[in-house]
Amino acid sequence: MKSKDLMTTNPVVISPDTPVAAIAELLAARGISAVPVVDGEGVPQGIVTEGDLIRRLAECPPGPLGWFLLLFASSAPLAERFSKAHGKTARDVMSKDLVTVSETETAERIAQLMEQHHIRRVLVVKGNHLVGIVSRADLLRAILRGEATPQETHDDRGIQTALVKAMRAQPWVDTYWVYPSVKAGTVTFHGYARNDTMRQGLAVMARGIPGVAAVQDEMAPMPLILRASF
Repeated sequence: MKSKDLMTTNPVVISPDTPVAAIAELLAARGISAVPVVDGEGVPQGIVTEGDLIRRLAECPPGPLGWFLLLFASSAPLAERFSKAHGKTARDVMSKDLVTVSETETAERIAQLMEQHHIRRVLVVKGNHLVGIVSRADLLRAILRGEATPQETHDDRGIQTALVKAMRAQPWVDTYWVYPSVKAGTVTFHGYARNDTMRQGLAVMARGIPGVAAVQDEMAPMPLILRASF
């Protein structure tokens, strides 16, 4: 799926001069956790999140030891933290390091960006103008829709082929020592398992293949002599 299929269109936005108190009221009234900041042309300038506002409550004067340690800290992050804690407008408290995507970005890439940047949402832009927001909740809904979509069911041979291909694609699978078989939709794993984590991963992998009705684990613990060969 693409960002244009996932995004919330016509999102609520604020100007850089919006008072912090008004932002807090807006988030509470709309039941949202963040609001983009845009200029008069609709170009994103930043975003204000619940975390930015909660930081104001968490800020407290440092003690004597804190003051001493702050003497050795970088001044830029300290100044930014002060602005967020004491600022009066969106311009003062907003996060300026925005992560944006186009309308055609894939859901997989958006998920990667969220993980990489430790964020909960990305802005969708067309040219330089904001057209939507994709949040983690939007990605979860996409996953649920995908799981609800009927998939082609494989026969036993198709399941076997798909499973072996999936196993070979994962570096943690000991394909040389694990042998799956399929009968009447039931996948049975034979051979040796390095640990319980591998057993669980193989079971999850098998259940994700359309047509699999059950999974059985008949693998034995991997002998020490085989472990030493890796």
